[in-house]
Amino acid sequence: MTDTTVPARKPARPFFSSGPCAKPPGWSPDKLATQSLGRSHRSKIGKARLQYCIDLIREVLEVPETHRIGIVPGSDTGAVEMAMWTMLGARPVTTLAWESFGSGWVTDAVKQLKIDPTVIEADYGQLPDLGQVDWTNDVVFTWNGTTSGVRVPNGDWIAADREGLAIADATSAVFAQDIAWDKVDVLTFSWQKVLGGEGAHGVLILGPRAVERLESYTPSWPLPKVFRLTKGGKLIEGVFKGETINTPSMLAVEDAIFALEWGKSLGGLAAMKARADANAAALDAIVQQRDWLGHLATDPASRSNTSVCLTVAGADTDTIKAMAKALEEQGAAYDIAGYRDAPPGLRIWCGATVDTADVEALEPWLDWAYATVAASA
Repeated sequence: MTDTTVPARKPARPFFSSGPCAKPPGWSPDKLATQSLGRSHRSKIGKARLQYCIDLIREVLEVPETHRIGIVPGSDTGAVEMAMWTMLGARPVTTLAWESFGSGWVTDAVKQLKIDPTVIEADYGQLPDLGQVDWTNDVVFTWNGTTSGVRVPNGDWIAADREGLAIADATSAVFAQDIAWDKVDVLTFSWQKVLGGEGAHGVLILGPRAVERLESYTPSWPLPKVFRLTKGGKLIEGVFKGETINTPSMLAVEDAIFALEWGKSLGGLAAMKARADANAAALDAIVQQRDWLGHLATDPASRSNTSVCLTVAGADTDTIKAMAKALEEQGAAYDIAGYRDAPPGLRIWCGATVDTADVEALEPWLDWAYATVAASA
């Protein structure tokens, strides 16, 4: 590829960041409901909107009634750490890591909680041997590795008769991939990924076994107020009925409600998954036609349909930064450089809020950026 002619057509919405991600098509600030803005989250309307958001999450994500859903502080990170700090330590722990965020949960377990977990790791682009997992342990893992583009293919590897808890960071998997709810005891995500919502708020979903753990086990370490889910040995049920632990942004709540109503209007979970699959397929078609592009996740069975990570032949970090900068300056693609800890490459979000036509429109621009940077080297 040597043509540095600037392509004629740009993606209509060049938002390919892996978080915060593209807003749903048709979004604009004036379309958000405003009745809860400027009101206390403890007011009747505030609690009603928070509960409505939770109800929409349950409906669109198809969360069974056996599982409780709570809005918590600190984005997905806060939700994961809340689960780890309140539930781990009751039995042995296994942590799985094949990218940076999974590695972060390993660090929490080893250096902060000091619980000496079994650590099962794999390099970027690979999935560890899931058959090694001992399900007498509590197990912490990412369902979809946002910074490597590698996901677990399904929930079959999670033991139905497990003694430990399955704790899944699924922030870039929900609303795009099938979740085996009977195999997950704790699941976390944030609005800023597949819903294209605002940051700072997390969602914590607890199955019955997680609730049982919370009500029967007290960690040996002190818990910050924002992590406390029980009082007097009983679950604080209000957290899962819109009575948040700390003050939420009602503007962010209304933004999430817009995205959830949009997803519902499409046809719900199946339609959102289909959009992500179509986007990923469109990007894969671009990759397959170029010998200088490749997938970091080499096995299609475990390749993400949201945070798609690509390799660029001969590229180092400076090359990738230059390509991303050139595309941003042209308004053709924003924020597509790979994660800072990942191998040098591109990362293109293909979740449901992205339009397939915009992924397809990237094709000549990727060629242009590659050729332009090579020509200036």
